[in-house]
Formats: sequence, C-alpha cells, structure tokens
Amino acid sequence: MTSTPLLFTVRRFQPEMVRPAASTPREVKLLSDIDDQQGLRFNIPLIFVFHREPSMAGKDPVEVLRNALSQTLVYYYPFAGRIIEGVGRKLMVDCTGEGVKFVGAEADVTLDQFGDSLHPPFPCFQELLYDVPGSELIIDRPIRLIQVTRLKCGGLIVAISLNHTMSDGTGMKQLMDAWAEMARGAHQPSIQPIWCREILMARDPPRVTYNHREYEQVFPPNNTINEEDTTTITHQSFFFKPSDIAALRLLVPFQCTTFDIISACFWYCRTKALQLEAEEEVRFMVIVNARSRFNNNHSSLVGYYGNCFAYPATVTTAGKLCGNSLGYVVELIRKVKTQVTEEYIRSVADFMVINERCLFTTVNSCVISDLTRAKFREVDFGWGEGVYGGVAKGGAGPFPGATYIVPYKNAKGEDCFMLPICLSSQVMKRFAEELDQMLNS
Repeated sequence: MTSTPLLFTVRRFQPEMVRPAASTPREVKLLSDIDDQQGLRFNIPLIFVFHREPSMAGKDPVEVLRNALSQTLVYYYPFAGRIIEGVGRKLMVDCTGEGVKFVGAEADVTLDQFGDSLHPPFPCFQELLYDVPGSELIIDRPIRLIQVTRLKCGGLIVAISLNHTMSDGTGMKQLMDAWAEMARGAHQPSIQPIWCREILMARDPPRVTYNHREYEQVFPPNNTINEEDTTTITHQSFFFKPSDIAALRLLVPFQCTTFDIISACFWYCRTKALQLEAEEEVRFMVIVNARSRFNNNHSSLVGYYGNCFAYPATVTTAGKLCGNSLGYVVELIRKVKTQVTEEYIRSVADFMVINERCLFTTVNSCVISDLTRAKFREVDFGWGEGVYGGVAKGGAGPFPGATYIVPYKNAKGEDCFMLPICLSSQVMKRFAEELDQMLNS
C-alpha cells in the first residue's frame, strides 16, 4: 500500500535584501586556500523545522528572523558581501554590504500532515527554499538565500542556501547560533566571530608533504558504465536505530565508534550495489575537522567560521572491500582519520595553490561528514529545539557521492542516526537490499 505524496501550496512574499543593521567595513577579504578549492564551490541547502511555540503566539517569525538577521550581519558582515574571483582563481569577499536575499512565505500545511517525512528528501522542497536562476553559482551572487515559511499550525520552516566556501559545518552552526541568539533578544553573539583566514593560507614557497590521494586525477575505465552519471538519480534517507548499531557491532571484533561503523556499512553496501569489477579502485574520503589538530594555536580558532577540515582518502579495490569483513572496512577508515594533523591541512593548502585549486577524485569515490556534533537541531530562534535541523538532502553540489551522518529522533523517541544518500534508482534499490541483509545477518 503506497501513501499519497504530500502536496501543499506556498505563497511567497516579495524577496528582499536584508542588510546589516549598522554600518560595516567596506573592504575585500581573502578566503583561505582551504576555503576556495573547487570541491567547495557550491551552495549547500540546510533546513530547520519548528513546532508551534505558545510563548511566541502573536509574533511573526518572518519579522522576528528578518530583524535578527540584520543585527547578526553587523558581526558577520562578510555574508552581506559578494564572492569575487581574482588571479589564479583566488576567491575573496567584497564586503559591499549589499545583503542577504531573504523571502518570507506561508504554507497551507501543518507539521502533522508531514507525518514521518520531516527528513530528507523533504516533500515539495523546491517550495520551501526560494530559488532564482543561476542560484547554483557562487561568484557575484548573494552568499546566502533564506526562506522563512509560516505553517498553518503555527510552526515554521527555515530553509537556507549557503555558499560552502564561506563556512564548514562548525562555522555554519556558529553563524546559526548567533542568529538565533539575536532572535531571542541578545545584543551580541556569545561567541565573537573572527576571520583569520590567513591561518590557512599556503606557505611561501608552498611545500606538499603528504601524498594526497583524495585529489588524484582518475578516469573511469572505458569498459564500464558509471550508473551514478545517469539521469535517474534518486534521494533516500536510511535510518540506524540503537538496535541496528548493536547488530552491526556484532560484525566487528573490536571496539569502534558509531561513526566508523556507519561509515563502513555505507561504503561496503554502496560498493556492492555499484557492481564494479573486482580490480577497480574505490575511494572513501572522511571529513575531519582540523580545529583540534592545531598544536599551538587551537585557542586562537575559537570563533573561526571558515572551512577548517580535510578529507583524506583511503583506497582499496572493489574486490578486496567486498570480499572482506566489515572489520576490515572499519580499520581502513580508522587509519585514514589519524592522518589529519596541522601539517596535513597546511599541505592541502599548498597543494591547492600548486594544482589550481583542483577538484577531489570523483570516480568510484564517496565522502562522509559527521554532523552529530554540530547539533543543528538545537538552534533556537525562540520556538524551541527543532523537530529537524541539518542538511536538506544527500550529495554535495554536483557530486552525488557525498553523505552525512545526522542525529535523528524517530517516532518512538529513540535517538537514531540518519544517512541521506543519492544514487541512481537501480543502484539505490540494490543498496537498500545490501543494507537490509547486513542488518539482519
């Protein structure tokens, strides 16, 4: 029995540019050599969903969030500027104060009508985030697009498209917390933002000190068809209950983190589902936040909202991966995470300058990011903790091989983990079968 897909109508108000509430410096600020690599030159959609809050009755969330955003931009004024590109593809922010594109809206739907669909892929997501032609571009465009939608029940949905060259997950959460604090009446953010992108600029002269397999230029074999390149890409989220994690742990003969075990499960099932030739190389990249890896000046990064991570790659063949135990896969992932040090991320910055800010390897590759520590659901604009907070879909820009581990509370109130992924329809079906077999083995 199939349920009827949820359809609803959204009425958008006139889009406007929200500018800083006070004068801000007119200057040009360089992005770091980690920020402006090709793999981050896209807009990432985030979504935050809130129940009706009785204490906020009579307050218009569109007005509350618009005014708070204007105040927040006084402190985070680069977001009110525009990205420009200079010599050598170097990106920088022209702090023009032009503002963030903002639109209020109202929808003829209640949160209850969403049922258990308050997670990626969201029904009618194109209605929840204002889109303009060319919004996938990042040069000389608003750095943020925001839509605040009032719901019929008194709840609200905040959807954001944010230029990834400006912030990583930690930086995005810092910005969201500051905005939420202002909405709740604060006069300034509790964490003062710092720019300091020079911390992650390439050295002079640049010197690459690691073998960065995440950036190897690899071409697909002539005799294979990459099913991910078809036009049948679908989005689906998979959930791991506490009992599922316990079942997976039985397959690994040593202690490991929940992140490691979900990551290994994803890579293994995805590789099996792609049905690659045994000798084909497969690559798994792990997003590692490098803030705590800085030896001497970690404290100086408090308030830093730029990109401060690396994604080292572990490489094996499809035959070895699928022919071994889950413990083998976990060990590969555990080992590669330890590579990231302060020197490693400086080597990445140097590599970017030498190699024209190249894209990471996409052939037979996937990448995973842990969003459990970001705690996006805890963002509180005055409407309490969110029903959902985090990425709006799997994939990263034009690369469908990216996913995220997102904390999620199911209908039973259990703390679960969600994995939103993108695959072609046939591969997705096989992935679901492989995952089900692993969980029930």
